[in-house]
Amino acid sequence: MTATKDKLNLTMLCDFYELTMGNGYFQYGLKDRITYFDVFFRNVPDNGGFAIAAGLEQVIEYIQDLHFSEEDVAYLRSRQLFSEEFLDYLRNFRFTGDIWAVPEGTPVFPREPLLTVRAPAIQAQLIETYLLLAINHQSLIATKANRVVRAAEGRTVLEFGSRRAQGADGAILGARAAYIGGCNGTACTISDQLYGVHAGGTMAHAWVQMFDSQYEAFRAYCEAYPNNAILLVDTYNTLKSGIPDAIRAFNDVLRPRGITECGIRLDSGDMAYLTRKARKMLDEAGWQSCKISVSNSLDEYLIQDLLRQGAQIDLFGVGERLITARSEPVFGGVYKLAAVEDEAGNIIPKIKISENVGKITNPHFKKLYRLYGNDTGKAIADYLCVHDETVDDTKNLRIFDPEATWKTKDVYNFTARELQVPIFRGGRLVYEKPSLDQIRTYCLAQVDTLWDEVKRFDNPHTYYVDLSQKLWDIKYGLLKQNS
Repeated sequence: MTATKDKLNLTMLCDFYELTMGNGYFQYGLKDRITYFDVFFRNVPDNGGFAIAAGLEQVIEYIQDLHFSEEDVAYLRSRQLFSEEFLDYLRNFRFTGDIWAVPEGTPVFPREPLLTVRAPAIQAQLIETYLLLAINHQSLIATKANRVVRAAEGRTVLEFGSRRAQGADGAILGARAAYIGGCNGTACTISDQLYGVHAGGTMAHAWVQMFDSQYEAFRAYCEAYPNNAILLVDTYNTLKSGIPDAIRAFNDVLRPRGITECGIRLDSGDMAYLTRKARKMLDEAGWQSCKISVSNSLDEYLIQDLLRQGAQIDLFGVGERLITARSEPVFGGVYKLAAVEDEAGNIIPKIKISENVGKITNPHFKKLYRLYGNDTGKAIADYLCVHDETVDDTKNLRIFDPEATWKTKDVYNFTARELQVPIFRGGRLVYEKPSLDQIRTYCLAQVDTLWDEVKRFDNPHTYYVDLSQKLWDIKYGLLKQNS
């Protein structure tokens, strides 16, 4: 069978062991055992101070469409590994559990749950792969985009990476995630069509080469798009002919029409030097309003360096190093069992222990709070506690330094906000999905609540993510019990 996009059932986008474990759970009477799983990550990409959560909307769409077709069941039967009873169960399969998640665009930190699933064992196990795929990919790109946008210091940033993305979904959903992270738009047309990520662009070098002269190419483009005349000036020689021909075309076509908004783009060369010279040439010709945009293998560090060198840039087009998160292309989110319920409905915490201390999990069904200073509005710390605990923000709270647990910090005059919100209850969607613009606005506002020390690219301050005393005692007890 040839799989096409229309035929793909994403329920089958799972690791095969999720199905074999499901069959085993079914055979041993565990299919209805209620389990709790957490999605979390261990390290921030690029050694940054925080990440941006994204991908929840795709998780919601996936959960709502969970099903096995007769074609899927026939394929699984052909593997001769699954019982007929289990295959019959899959025919009526749907998600009946609960999901909580931090909203998309939330700054998040290592080892705290971005998403929690409470569901019967087979259901919770089966959805692992897609949940991680969706959250890992978009959180990675949103995080990288936010770094790039912060490096640009208020200048426009567009995502230009579709042709270097890792597959169609990498381009389409990558553009969506980049917008959440703060990019102003994309070159990817279908992302505009599907998600409303504003698509735009200028021209390729081929446009200039198609005409008998560079001036003719520029003039034709200005006539075709007088209100969006952005000319690529480095096809031949940027300073000797590119910018002079652009100025001539602007003078001949735009000025008589009273149009002053226009731009040039550079895609090669010494950007700091060329943009300074270009700005001087444009200003002297009376085109102070002409914007200068640049592209070509940019990332946050190159952008930062260009601006330090006095580059005169209004817009950055960032491609392959953003859409692939080239410097660290894996987010590293994991999906781990945190608790199960016994027959009486009691929650039994579970822990994974490892020789690698960083891989030891936080057990139990948990709540995640963020503490904001009332005097500054800034985030002070995150606080992870057992589900039946609450934070009283009228009292002082003692938290531990994540790097040195013997050091404590007393938090006072703060407001506590629970970060995870209900998404599904009993398999029914209870979350009102925000628009993409609302997510982006929320993201930028929440990043602004972080201290500059946390937002540094190099050696950022380690943000406090502390466990409540009750949760720590449970974790320590399980460590002693299983040591």
